[in-house]
Amino acid sequence: MSDLKIMKGAEPFFFQGSDIGVLISHGFTGNPQSMRYYGEKLHQAGYTVIGPLLKGHGTTTADMAGTTAKDWIQSLIEALEKLRKTCSHIFVTGLSMGGTLSLYMAAMYPDIIEGVIPINAAVQLETPALAALAFDSEAPATVPGIGSDIKDPDSKELAYEEVPVASIKEGYVLSSVTRDLLPIIKCPAFVITSRVDHVVSTSNGRIIPKLLMVDRIESLWLNNSYHVATLDHDKDLICDRVCAFINSIIG
Repeated sequence: MSDLKIMKGAEPFFFQGSDIGVLISHGFTGNPQSMRYYGEKLHQAGYTVIGPLLKGHGTTTADMAGTTAKDWIQSLIEALEKLRKTCSHIFVTGLSMGGTLSLYMAAMYPDIIEGVIPINAAVQLETPALAALAFDSEAPATVPGIGSDIKDPDSKELAYEEVPVASIKEGYVLSSVTRDLLPIIKCPAFVITSRVDHVVSTSNGRIIPKLLMVDRIESLWLNNSYHVATLDHDKDLICDRVCAFINSIIG
């Protein structure tokens, strides 16, 4: 984690509960604030929950610009190691790029992860404007932010107001690598997708299940939330359905 001061509200969280652990990842330019309600609800259901702060996030855009996808993955590996100290069953979930990371972790740790729950994850970005910036030597250092795509007018995501252009290519690499890893995931998957999303193409909600080769794949399409669904109108529905999914696997 960066030594820079963390924005108020962006702090990581850890809630000790049962031996069923849930690793929760926030998304690109976001921080654990967008996942805290989700984490609290899962903890109330009895689980041990950890929501790390990905390196370079929750501080400054310049800090994020100096990090890579490998750094973000390492943040989750460290959280996974902490979770394993007290939990014998582990699930991974995340929003947006956090959902992409959750799929990556499920692929790379098949003997540890028992279920994966990506929420509005991206394995293909379909964003030509961002793609054009990825390797453009004349691109600006930052572009306008993508945070707080929420239908509920009373809810707001705490995220960077600008996107570091240096980080865009890292997002593309992570999405592409994760897409190619989907066929080797072994655990059950619960894919959650908003029908209206102004950040990530909803086609991902169809692509991810299609590329997964596991025996059990469930899908939930959200009718009343935009991209940051964990802070939107369907947040309680997500929590209820995720708990049901986990409990059905543990038995």
